[in-house]
Amino acid sequence: MPRLQGLVSPLVAGVSFNAVSKIYADGTRAVSSIDLEAKDGELLVLVGPSGCGKTTALRMVAGLEEISEGEIRIGEKVVNYLPAKDRDIAMVFQSYALYPHLSVRANIAFGLQVRGIDKAEIDKRVMTAAEVLGLDEYLDRKPRNLSGGQRQRVAMGRAIVREPAAFLMDEPLSNLDAKLRVQMRAEVSRLQRDLEVTTIYVTHDQVEAMTMGDQVAVMRKGELQQVASPQELYDRPVNLFVGGFIGSPAMNMLEATLERSNGELRAVIGEQRVALDQELLSQKPGLRRFEGREAIVGIRPEDLEDAALAPETPADRRLQGHIELRESLGSEVLAHFTIDAKRAVTEDVKELAADIEGGSETELEDAERGEATVVGSFGPRSDIREGGNTEIAVDTRNLHFFDPETSLGIYDGDETDKGGNK
Repeated sequence: MPRLQGLVSPLVAGVSFNAVSKIYADGTRAVSSIDLEAKDGELLVLVGPSGCGKTTALRMVAGLEEISEGEIRIGEKVVNYLPAKDRDIAMVFQSYALYPHLSVRANIAFGLQVRGIDKAEIDKRVMTAAEVLGLDEYLDRKPRNLSGGQRQRVAMGRAIVREPAAFLMDEPLSNLDAKLRVQMRAEVSRLQRDLEVTTIYVTHDQVEAMTMGDQVAVMRKGELQQVASPQELYDRPVNLFVGGFIGSPAMNMLEATLERSNGELRAVIGEQRVALDQELLSQKPGLRRFEGREAIVGIRPEDLEDAALAPETPADRRLQGHIELRESLGSEVLAHFTIDAKRAVTEDVKELAADIEGGSETELEDAERGEATVVGSFGPRSDIREGGNTEIAVDTRNLHFFDPETSLGIYDGDETDKGGNK
C-alpha cells in the first residue's frame, strides 16, 4: 500500500459540541442542546432514524447551517461565525457532487486549484491519493465512465488531498448496492485509521454505524440518546429506543412481569415463565426493584436458539412458539414465530416500527390479539418447519429489561439509573 505521508494533516483536531441547538423560525427544534465530542483522530458516527437531526448537526459543523444556541469548536477554535471555507474541514456527500465534464484527476485537484496551491504540489497529492484509493488507472476518465464505488472514491480523494483538520461524511455510501457498501465501508474505515483524521460520519444504517465507529452517538427527535462504543451500545443500551434501534434483526420487545418462585426470579411472559440467570441478576441488581411489577423484556434474536440444537438449556429457560416463517440464510436460520404474549407497544416502539414502512400497524395488531411475533436467529442445521410448533432456548444471561414508565434500561439499584451515557 502507498505511504500516506504528505496526506496526513498536521492540524488534526477534535470537534466538540457544547449545548448546541438548531431552532428554525417556526420554533421547530431540529437539534436540541447536544453535548458531544469527536476526539483527535477518532471516527464518531451519528446514527438515528430519518429526521432525527444528525445531518443538521453535521451541517452546523460544516458551516452550512447557522447555530441557534451553544458553540462548536474545531480544535480550540470556536467556529460558530466562521465561514465554511475557513473551517479547515472537508465534506463527503451522499451524491458524490462530482463535476461531470472534468476528469477524475481534475475533480480531485479542483479544490486545491481554487486555493492556489502550487501545481507540482497538486500533482503530488493527487497521485498519492489516487494510488491509495486505487484510482491511478482512471485519472483521465470522466465520472460517467466510472462505477458507483469508483465515483465515491473520487469524492474521497477530493477530500483527502485537502489535508483537512476533520472529515465530515453525510451518508456517503447510501447510493451504493449492498455488496459494494460492505466493501466501501471497510475501505473508508481503513483510510480513516491510516490518515488519523478526526471524522464525523452520519448514517441511517445502524450496521454501518456499529462496524465503523470508534464511538457511536444515537439521536432521536433532535436529542442525543447515548454516546458509547459499539459494544457498549449493544450490551448496555441506555433506554428502550437505543436497544430497539441497535441490532439487526432488531431486539424483540415483550411485556413481562417479574415474580419470585421457589427462590428464583422469573420473567412471566404471557402464560410462560422464564427463570432469570444469576449472572444476569448480578450484572443488573436493579431488577430486584421490579419484583411483582411489570417490565419490558428485550430479547435479541441471536440469544434465541432452536431448543433441539441446545439440549443443555434447562426447561425453565425455554419458550413454546408456533413457526410462521422460516428464512434460511445459509449461515443461520431466521425463525419468525408467535407466542402467547403481548408485544410491548410504547411511543419508543411505535417510532422504531414506523421507521420501517408499515411496521407500526403490525405491532398494534399483534398487541390487540395478545399474540407476539418474535424473531430468533437459529443455527443453520435447525429443521424447524413453517406451521409447526417448536421449543425455543433462551440465553437468559443476555436479556435486557426496561422500565415501562420511563423506558430507561434497568441496571443498577438506583431509581435514576440510565444504564449508559445520555
